[in-house]
Amino acid sequence: MTESVVDPTPQTDERVRALSPSRASDFMNCPLLYRFRVVDKLPQAPSPAATRGTVVHTVLERLFDLPATERTLAAAAGLVDAAWQQTLADDPELAALFTEGGAGADVADVADWIGGAEDLLATYFELENPTRLEPAERELHVEVPLASGLVLRGYVDRLDQAADGALRVVDYKTGRAPRDGFEQRALFQMRFYALALWRIRGVIPRRLQLLYLGSGETVTLDPDEADLLAMERTLEALWTAIERAHETGDWRPNRSKLCDWCDHRALCPAWGGTPPPLPAQGDPAVAAGDATDVAEVEF
Repeated sequence: MTESVVDPTPQTDERVRALSPSRASDFMNCPLLYRFRVVDKLPQAPSPAATRGTVVHTVLERLFDLPATERTLAAAAGLVDAAWQQTLADDPELAALFTEGGAGADVADVADWIGGAEDLLATYFELENPTRLEPAERELHVEVPLASGLVLRGYVDRLDQAADGALRVVDYKTGRAPRDGFEQRALFQMRFYALALWRIRGVIPRRLQLLYLGSGETVTLDPDEADLLAMERTLEALWTAIERAHETGDWRPNRSKLCDWCDHRALCPAWGGTPPPLPAQGDPAVAAGDATDVAEVEF
């Protein structure tokens, strides 16, 4: 069930100044990557890991359509094939993952790949008991303008609400938990959602929770007002830097370990490539948040 919570404040500026967690992370990791994805709109090749993440997210959303007593691992596994077929119907090109020479050439066959999804679901059941949960929202679309006019957009995997009104934001990750010292980068997305929900509902979520199905670990944060005000300042500064890059055309690359997973390395000056000419100057509008933020790159 896809819900939507959008702040009704009207936008008087014709430009849409918006950020999603994924695009904000892109710019922080590498401004040139942000340019390739948002300004140039270069396509990204699908990967088996990311596609499997989409399927698992779909299953975990649909699992809560079932009566509580029927939310078993067997029931979840039974939803995988239908979720894959829906994902394939939404993007038929994903079938190429399992053709000779495709991005999924290292996967023996679809059955093997689906088995990997079922393994991730088994780990989910080790972390939570869905028969005891009744989420307030699933795949919740949030959108809210800050005082500056910057719009925050994104999709929350799950929002739980206690009897006293306390909120818990839950996000599923199909990768492994970050190494010690890198948790704060992983929690950036969750602070983003917490800030958006606070500005929409006037309530600071009591807990932010990341479930890492690739390693069976949970990362949590209990944010406070100071935490979210600092996040707001960070996002405002980030957008200022993005606007400056639009004005100057200076989208410099940031070479790092993440380059190993980048679809656009051949075009990157840090690797001897040449970016395409910039499109005609336009508004620095940013695409809406992704339906899922699947972690396939480990930090």
